[in-house]
Amino acid sequence: MWNNSLDLLLVHCQGEIGKVITGGAPPIPGNTLMEQMNYINTVDDSLRRFVTFEPRAHVAMSVNLLVPPKHPEADAGFIVLQADRAHPMSGSNCICVVTALLETGRVKMREPETLVKVDTPAGLIVARARCHQRRCLSVSLDNVPCFAEILDQPILTRRWGTVIADIAFGGVFYALVDAKQVGLSIEPKNARELAEAGIELKALLAKQVKVRHPELPGLDDVAYVMFRSREPDGAIRTCTTLKPGRVD
Repeated sequence: MWNNSLDLLLVHCQGEIGKVITGGAPPIPGNTLMEQMNYINTVDDSLRRFVTFEPRAHVAMSVNLLVPPKHPEADAGFIVLQADRAHPMSGSNCICVVTALLETGRVKMREPETLVKVDTPAGLIVARARCHQRRCLSVSLDNVPCFAEILDQPILTRRWGTVIADIAFGGVFYALVDAKQVGLSIEPKNARELAEAGIELKALLAKQVKVRHPELPGLDDVAYVMFRSREPDGAIRTCTTLKPGRVD
């Protein structure tokens, strides 16, 4: 455990909170960001619990730990800390990190666009930030290679019978499930039920489905259950769930 204070920036991406630890954190052992993330998850998670648990935090937010990058091209590195565990990549959190790096001067801002390369446990992310008058207005990301791992995977459940899921990788492994299979629509009034259903399905997935990234040792579990539904105009609405009871 450490005895010093932590420096955190309060950042959000369209309302989704992604605080950024900029100083005071203890060094994390590991030769790669993946090894550092696995150290947090398997050896010492005191920092993660300290910054993500009440009373200092709550489940509906994330905290991003800035770490020295290991990739030779990267400007900075970060690991996502959430209430359930540390995760290798998150789009909204990467946007928060890039915004924090630019607006604090840790990475030199260039107008009208700044290219920022960010190291993560999942690999190198290339971010393009639109900037004006020393503010970061928007960020777009080139993610790590993404792919469908398993399509139409049956999940045996007691509550809903056989549920069909697609398993895909987008920085972490997701199980994509049509919400109608669990008898729910994606809307605020169903938030708690969606969270509970997603957590239950994730536990069943861990027992019934094996995944493993072909190039990144240690990425071998389904991180999130993402419910989806199709809108009348063809758009896809989604709801990502995670322990101990969060929906995005």
